[in-house]
Amino acid sequence: MEFWSLLIRTVVIYFVVFLIMRFMGKREIGKLSVFDLVISVMIAEIAVIVIEDMERSMWSGILPMIILLLIQVGSAFMTMKSRRLRLLFDGKPSVIIDKGKLNSDVMRKQRYNLDDLMLQLRENKISAVSDVEFAILETSGKLSVIPKEGSVTADDILDKGQDSEESKNHKNLKTYNQTKVIPPKYRFEILPVPLIMDGKVQDENLAKLEKTRFWLKNVLQEKGVTDFKDVFFCTIDHKGKLFVDIFSKKPR
Repeated sequence: MEFWSLLIRTVVIYFVVFLIMRFMGKREIGKLSVFDLVISVMIAEIAVIVIEDMERSMWSGILPMIILLLIQVGSAFMTMKSRRLRLLFDGKPSVIIDKGKLNSDVMRKQRYNLDDLMLQLRENKISAVSDVEFAILETSGKLSVIPKEGSVTADDILDKGQDSEESKNHKNLKTYNQTKVIPPKYRFEILPVPLIMDGKVQDENLAKLEKTRFWLKNVLQEKGVTDFKDVFFCTIDHKGKLFVDIFSKKPR
């Protein structure tokens, strides 16, 4: 009798946890925020306790898991509307390498050692720190690496199809024309740099780029956008290239 009770309890809790994880949304385990990870661990611990303690009612475990689900979903909706809350819950990415130079202070603050750095550079097929334009430690712990223009990666070495000298010169000229948008002394904290999020202009980032709303409006008008509120997401990368995404339906 106890065996069948344990079996039924295990199956029920399994499906409960499965449904809760599905309702929490699709996200890779390695890209969970700290908040999401805490919620997931707590749900897993509660599930184990309910399965092991046969005298405990299943509802005493299911109810806390549902409450955690509501907390996670509620916080997700709130952070969608507020970037400040997103930064509070998820934190900010950290620039580990800036134009081929290591930021030792940032590494020390994030407790990120050189072995971790070299491991993730190898995973990104980068053989030398000097070949890196920017390396940004994301809030998930993953290192995003942007190689310098013209740097050779392991994939390039294996690739026999090399661009002609004329093609390279054309690319360098194009890159030069794009980078004039970015001030020479601008220090990247995140790539790409958000200019508009959820229809709201990021004035702080514009000021750092030594740009104004008037400049941004002119750039958007060239792309057929007349109102900031119509823009869901607008960013600029280290080459000065803009990405603009419009709301599918204009928010109320």
